[in-house]
This record gives sequence, structure tokens and C-alpha cells, in this order.
Amino acid sequence: MYTVQRPSRSEYLPLRGIDYHVRLWEPENADSALAPLVLAHGWMDVAASYQFVVDAFSQDFFAGRTIIAADWRGFGLTKPAARVDHYQFVDYLADLDLLLEHYAPGQAVDLVGHSMGGNVAMLYAGARPARIRRLVNLEGFGLAPTQAGEAPARYAQWLDETRALARGDLDLKSYDSLEGVAQRLRKTNRRIDQDKAMWLARHWAAPDADGRWHILGDAAHKVVNPHLFRVDEVLALYAAITAPTLAIEASDDSLAQWNQGRYSLAEYHARLTQVRDCRTARVDDAGHMLHHDQPQAVARLIEDFLRTP
Repeated sequence: MYTVQRPSRSEYLPLRGIDYHVRLWEPENADSALAPLVLAHGWMDVAASYQFVVDAFSQDFFAGRTIIAADWRGFGLTKPAARVDHYQFVDYLADLDLLLEHYAPGQAVDLVGHSMGGNVAMLYAGARPARIRRLVNLEGFGLAPTQAGEAPARYAQWLDETRALARGDLDLKSYDSLEGVAQRLRKTNRRIDQDKAMWLARHWAAPDADGRWHILGDAAHKVVNPHLFRVDEVLALYAAITAPTLAIEASDDSLAQWNQGRYSLAEYHARLTQVRDCRTARVDDAGHMLHHDQPQAVARLIEDFLRTP
């Protein structure tokens, strides 16, 4: 089992009718003058996913800096008070806004987001530019462009999938053991070590009364967003970002694997040109879960960028 070098503590914060689970790494001599570091996880992931990067930070960077990571609504230990049949992306921005208001009132933060969390971070930084001191996007590529003519089929798909959810057709798979969960993590990420997979599995899933392990993610997240992805809106938000931005990508081209020609890395790079101060970096020998694959390399890139005057 992976040995944690820097333990966190958990607390729950009431936010918009939900008790938000928040993980905090707080050095004894926290420096209030240092911007808090906020870490936003991706889809079907949890805040604990950043533990390997936190452990990889150098001691002088970690010392005195408060690090905050929350489980997004419907993931990990942040559970809706009542059953829902879909989630709206804009709710993550509203949740983040109040999270920052609680933990860093009146203070700009350093914000890191992975995948879905990277997309949230980019849009939020455009909507609330003064709230962000530095922004790091880990493979938050956005989505393939859509056309208005796709709307009827998309709405029909949403209607069909809300029905499928009610029937239980979209339920997430369960596993007979913690080892089974770890195998699932290693199946989708061939680079994650067994010890890290076993440790993460305890935060990614939980056993029921019969001993079967269930992923800590709401099946309603599998219901498609009924609203189309508007590239023009995204570019306008990118253009409003004032924080220096670092976009980090892995050597494996996840976009090519997912989009089958509908959206490419070159198109993503073109979108990033709208951000007034944006640089890019690549992590070798890494896939989409680059913070698991190469936590030391990711930690160094984050550190160096946040320390840049």
C-alpha cells in the first residue's frame, strides 16, 4: 500500500444545499500571505487523487502553504441531499465560487484543475478573473465543437438517458473486493503502480453491507448534458482570463483517442491562443492521469510556475 507522506484532514462545508467534502493539507506554520493552492479533480475522480502530487512537492514549497481539494458534487463523499437525475456543468463554477469565498475571502488563489476540473478552472478564471493569481490546467481540453443542428438529437438523447437512469440501466459497476477496484484503476491507466492503485481505491470506492465495493460517483453523471458545447462562449471566457496560465498535457494524445478526428490537440492549442498569458508544457511517459503517472514531474512544473514572478 502506498505510504502517504503528507496526511490531509477532511471537513464538510455546507454549500448550496449540499455538504461538500473538503480535503485540506495545512502545514503547522501556514503563511496567510501565500496564496492558497486549490486543486480541482476530474470526472469520476476524487480530491484524494492529488495526494501523490502533494507528496511530491518540495518541502520549501509545501511549508506554509494551505492546499485545498474538494470532492465535486456527486463524487467522492460529496453527496446530494436528494436523488438527482442529471448534473449541470455551471453548478461546479457556482460551487467553486462559494468554496473560495469560504477558504480565501478577498484573496486570489492559485488554481489547478485536471480534466473536467481543468475545464471548470478555465471557465471560472474567465468569469472571476480577479479571484485567480495563477492558473494551471492539466489536460482540461474542453469538448469537440457542436453545431445548432445537433440540438434535437442531443435533447432526445438526454430524455432517453434520464429514463435509462430511472430504470437502473446506467448504474455503475460494483466490485467484489478492494483489489477488484484497484484492478479497474489499473485497467484504465496502465502506468499507475499497484501500491498507488490500492491506496486510491479506498478513496475512489466504498463497501456496502454485503462487502461489495461501489464507485463513489453518482450514476447521474453519465447522463449527457442536454446543452451543446459553444466554442464561441468558451473562447470569450478564455479571453477574459487575466491570470498567467500554464496548460500541461501528457505525451499520450488523449484527444485523438477520444474524439476520432472530431477535435484535435492542434485545435485545443488554437483555443489557448485566446488566453492572453498562456504557456504550455508536456509530461513525457504519461497518459491522461498524468498526476498519477508522473507526480514528481507534475509537481515540479506546478511549483516552478507558481513561483514565477
